[in-house]
Amino acid sequence: MELRHIPLNELHPAAINMRHAKHAPDVSDILPSIRARGILQPLLVRPNAEGYEIVAGRRRYFSAKAIAEEQGEIAPIPCAVMEPGDDAAALEASLIENLARLDPDEMTQYETFTKLIKEGRSIEAIAATFGLTEIMVKQRLALGNLLPKIRDAYRAEEIDAETVRYLTMASKAQQKDWLKLFEDEDANVPFGYQLKAWLFGGQSIATKVALFPLTAYSGQIVTDLFGEESYFADTDLFWQLQMTAVEAKREALVAAKWAEVVVLEVGQRFDQWAHEKTPKKKGGKVFVTVSQRGEVECHEGWLTRKEARKSEAKDHANGLAKSGPANRPAMTQAMENYLELHRHAAVRLALMAEPATAWRALVAHALASSGNWQVKSDPQRTRGKDIAASIERSPAQAAFAAEREAVMALLECGESGDDAVVTGNDAAGTARLFARLLALADADVARIAAFAMADTLAVGSAMVEAVGNVLKPDPRGQWQADETFFELLRDRATVNAMLAEVAGDAVAKGNAAEKLKTQKQIIRDCLVGTNGREKVEHWLPGWMAFPFRGYGNGACRIAENSAASTA
Repeated sequence: MELRHIPLNELHPAAINMRHAKHAPDVSDILPSIRARGILQPLLVRPNAEGYEIVAGRRRYFSAKAIAEEQGEIAPIPCAVMEPGDDAAALEASLIENLARLDPDEMTQYETFTKLIKEGRSIEAIAATFGLTEIMVKQRLALGNLLPKIRDAYRAEEIDAETVRYLTMASKAQQKDWLKLFEDEDANVPFGYQLKAWLFGGQSIATKVALFPLTAYSGQIVTDLFGEESYFADTDLFWQLQMTAVEAKREALVAAKWAEVVVLEVGQRFDQWAHEKTPKKKGGKVFVTVSQRGEVECHEGWLTRKEARKSEAKDHANGLAKSGPANRPAMTQAMENYLELHRHAAVRLALMAEPATAWRALVAHALASSGNWQVKSDPQRTRGKDIAASIERSPAQAAFAAEREAVMALLECGESGDDAVVTGNDAAGTARLFARLLALADADVARIAAFAMADTLAVGSAMVEAVGNVLKPDPRGQWQADETFFELLRDRATVNAMLAEVAGDAVAKGNAAEKLKTQKQIIRDCLVGTNGREKVEHWLPGWMAFPFRGYGNGACRIAENSAASTA
């Protein structure tokens, strides 16, 4: 059996297929999954004079045809090619068995394959183990080139497989630009083949990517209509100057005592999965990538996995030569596991007797997640620019941002670039943070702990209501009805009820038949004391109160969470 990717036009159903018929089968049940995720299980085919006939996987084939008709093209299809003497039933059963051992989620596959690569398994071995082609394994590993937010969105099925395939070919700068569009509900974000055109359709090179001073460029610079972005009109001149600057950068890195500085071909990407992080003192190299859009990235301190293994073997041999038999492992892996488990049990029990130390360890894990912890700040996603602007103007938001700076100062994680110790997923960083917390007073640790909890509190969760119902904060000091609030008010009964709160029942009844716009304007007048209305100080609608108070019988998630937290 040979696993390979075969173009769709070289495939056709076999007459011996038990489901062979003149009419195409119904694929409505599997088409959405294949459209979103691609074909995960290879088709079983065998060569003939017309190309390859499909022994098993006819419905997957027709799904691929439907997608190709929708999009105009489709990537080659993963296939298991039978050889003379292959037992078709046994071969397909073997494939199904191997695939059943692998989580179908591509992100989980990426994580699994990355671990196997680090343990020394080859791509060929991984492909054979799981019944995949080598290209499929490389595609999963390429997901490591994606920004974490893009990987999270793909895992959540917010991004389809074709879009992710193109994003793995994008530079980090391109991914950031695309992510901004993706997170902006008003933006026209490109997906699928449109993304391909966005990434590779014509060269539009922004001046911000230039390594050289713009004064060295004698050609025309084109500015967009808003004057926010500018581009090089003469791309040939740009590339001449840019590659000269890249060479100067390479020479500077060589002068900085890096073992080697490798400048990759323009458009060639750097795959982290195929390399290992290696410090300069152990022979780490610098790989310089140049994208088709002129962006230059330096990947410092890496070796190919083959080079890293040779380096480890050399270090090991040198160590044996220097130390002799005394450099052998101190114990077997089984003994090490035995000791680790018993030491773990002893430390856990000791922590129970020292709450202050345990508390500091908890805070360290909450700020720099590692091991069994995975904690992240709430992203505070907004459904529109107006809501985002309203939140940015919030005094509460500004006060929390100031508290973040104060906490970082306590942890000595300011502008020096050490913030990664707090936000990264690094066990060593967690230990360093724990050591810092041990040196702080209880009051400071309590302040940091409160920040960590507040920073990770999930927007829209029942915990927000649970904490609010216990602490009963009064938002009037940080919030007041703004234009975004009034723009989002759409229900007549709700507006009339709010009008009764600020102007009284008589005014609300007298204006019940008025337009929604008129009623909202009366509320505005009451809040600022204009148009003859008496000013109402510090009005707080039930929607902002703790516990939450609704208007009418309409259901909403906040009301449900509030009720659940008091049940």
